[in-house]
Amino acid sequence: MEWIENLNASIAYIEEHITDSLHTKEIAKVASCSTYHYQRIFAYMTGIPLSEYIRRRRMSLAVVDLKNTDMKIIDIALKYGYNSPTAFNRAFQSVHGIAPSLVKDEGVREKSYPALTFQMNIQGTESLDFRIESKKAFRVIGSSIALHGEFKSMDEPVKQIWEKCEKDGTIQTLMQLANRDSSNILEVMIPDTYTENWKYMIAVETDDPTNTQLEEYTVESYTWAVFSYEGKTAEEAQRIGNRIIYEWLPTSGYEYDNGPDISVHTYIDGKRTILEYWLPIKNKQQARICND
Repeated sequence: MEWIENLNASIAYIEEHITDSLHTKEIAKVASCSTYHYQRIFAYMTGIPLSEYIRRRRMSLAVVDLKNTDMKIIDIALKYGYNSPTAFNRAFQSVHGIAPSLVKDEGVREKSYPALTFQMNIQGTESLDFRIESKKAFRVIGSSIALHGEFKSMDEPVKQIWEKCEKDGTIQTLMQLANRDSSNILEVMIPDTYTENWKYMIAVETDDPTNTQLEEYTVESYTWAVFSYEGKTAEEAQRIGNRIIYEWLPTSGYEYDNGPDISVHTYIDGKRTILEYWLPIKNKQQARICND
């Protein structure tokens, strides 16, 4: 499909310019999408931020230079965009676990991260139940944690904050403050475009101004694609989420808008279950105009 070809073209662009100063806007342009959309899709599909992928590729190529050439470490550092041996050494060790000066030692192991290749993988033929809905800005309050790095490393801190909020009474407090006596709890994933980090928030929509101990966040006005998860197991919800990102979004005529992902949860007989997944979207053609 065209979007897979575009993603692979962006990877080829990264490889071609791996020793240059790479800019996300230019990479996204090769993929024919907005900068924000590209960052989100890349992170979801690979499990790591774009900047981390580029760093790993550069450090993989740096190993080749260190082992197969007589280049000095400072020259290799400069080649891959590091202005000092210290910064290069820190990046190199974070990927390979050893200092660059040890690469040629006998028996030393290093890691290799090949260039990515995206492929289509159809995961199911069942229909996706969704609606498109515009919603005005609204206020949420709750408790949050900062997340960064690989997606797989986020599971444990997310589990811990849910356990904490359930044990210390935060969930009960939020339910009492929610608009319209709702028992729904929102899971809000707020991206930071500049750092590629995330804020993960357990919250409720509320107009109640009385509670000042909880964190506040305003969800701006967006158009949302709202997918029904009602009656689905956690495994089924995960599979649907993957299909939304891999299959529905690339062919929908929409792109990610610059907003949070929201999952709507409720408690049934004391057990938490997910009801809906809200994806902020905008028309692709409008995104092109904004990106240009």
